[in-house]
Amino acid sequence: MYTTTIIPRLGETDGLRHVNHARVVEWFETARNPIFRLFDPALDFTSFDLIMARLEVDFLRPMVWGQEVEVRTWVVHLGNSSFTVGHHAVQEGRICARGQFVIVHYDFRANRSKPLRDDQRAALAEHLISQEEFAAG
Repeated sequence: MYTTTIIPRLGETDGLRHVNHARVVEWFETARNPIFRLFDPALDFTSFDLIMARLEVDFLRPMVWGQEVEVRTWVVHLGNSSFTVGHHAVQEGRICARGQFVIVHYDFRANRSKPLRDDQRAALAEHLISQEEFAAG
């Protein structure tokens, strides 16, 4: 598991005084950087070969400005050419948002997916948990 601490900014709140849902999706993207570095340590766009195919986020309870949010990141599925990254946004010890993002190992020249290499699969597998563990929190 990777963890990333986010401190919500005042401008990330909405009219209801909650963290805006779009910010949470951005936080999840930031929290995927360690996963991205498994493929490209420098995060160099000229060699970056991942693309997002799907995202889903469940907002379980509001998050507020001024209190740290811990984003927990795992791999929750490993396929042949894709993998699913799961995130929990936790504030005050409670899961406030949960998201899953399908990422595809992609050949941009050929415009198609490409298999994960054995070393990539092994690196991802170090952070693999089951869907049941992810759902349980």
